Amino acid sequence: MMGTRNLVWNVTKKLATIGLITFTVSDRYATVVPVRGASMSPTFNPKTNSFTDDYVFVEKLCLDKFKFSHGDIVIFSSPSNFKETHIKRIIALPGEWFVNRHNQDVLKVPEGHCWVEGDNAASSTDSKSYGPVPLGLVRGRVTHVVWPPQRIGAVKNTTPERLPSS
Repeated sequence: MMGTRNLVWNVTKKLATIGLITFTVSDRYATVVPVRGASMSPTFNPKTNSFTDDYVFVEKLCLDKFKFSHGDIVIFSSPSNFKETHIKRIIALPGEWFVNRHNQDVLKVPEGHCWVEGDNAASSTDSKSYGPVPLGLVRGRVTHVVWPPQRIGAVKNTTPERLPSS
């Protein structure tokens, strides 16, 4: 009886330790998340009739000093509903002027914000809908596709000029 109790206690301690380490790593350093929908197609989920979503590796060290570049793909909380998570490409950084490629307006991104758009403009709710995204809502930068196996690899940081026109 005593041996079983010790075994259960030891297993419970090990599982709790593994859980805390996993939570800390996914909260502070990196995590893997599924990409839902077609807003980032063809970069993610290129086959709309596929039953398998792409899963991507998200690094969070970029959040230390908000180290982002044009073309980075970021994951962030929706500015209009904090329960929703979006994944989009950075088009413009804080303080920059840029030409909105959809209506040709010249816009300036406020300090502490970025302008994001989906690669598939026809199927994307992004900064064109809700405006610049506060950097404080960004949760990390996508670096790799990790699933499905035939798509495993680094994500290309494509600047807006090289994206397919819509």
